[in-house]
Amino acid sequence: MKLFLASYRFGAHTSEFAALTGGPGPVAVIANAADSWPAAARESAVTSELRALRELGYEPEELDLRQFDGRPADLATRLDAVDAVWIRGGNTFVLRSQLRLGGADDALVSRVRDGSVVFAGYSAGACIASPSLRGVEAADDPSDVTDRAVMWDGLGLVDLAFVPHFGSILDEAGAGQAMVDRFEREQVPYLTLTDEQVFVVDGERAERL
Repeated sequence: MKLFLASYRFGAHTSEFAALTGGPGPVAVIANAADSWPAAARESAVTSELRALRELGYEPEELDLRQFDGRPADLATRLDAVDAVWIRGGNTFVLRSQLRLGGADDALVSRVRDGSVVFAGYSAGACIASPSLRGVEAADDPSDVTDRAVMWDGLGLVDLAFVPHFGSILDEAGAGQAMVDRFEREQVPYLTLTDEQVFVVDGERAERL
């Protein structure tokens, strides 16, 4: 299993991302954490992610999970055609909800666990890998999920929680410290990530860089 989990984009470890993914190749960009944003803002976010990956030589294409509701076979085909998924930040709860709809979570997790797809993402894309999303509400509003029940379980790819943007100017409200306080109070294993840091899993290797 290979994971590249960051606070913001590639952090200071672009070379680690390239090494983990085996170099440039096809990447599915999942931007559904931005589904609750205005359409223009979401479109701009997708464009920004595609540009950043193309600048590294990759072949990114958006995989909009909303288009695969009720089409699990088609989604599986798309996932089988890429080397990695890149999950951008936004609202973790919105992302989790959309992953569940249509079974995208199971399809993705199974491929990540068998090593056929590299799981990479930042902010919400990192938080979603945890066993639980309890505590993330300090940073993301669960009420942004408006058309179904809020889900509180993560994908369970790792056994700890992440606190992205720790000490960052992006965390003006101090959500990171609130998450840390809760995790320590409830004895939840966690890792803070500055915007330069990443957490990498590559087989038996698991470390914060």
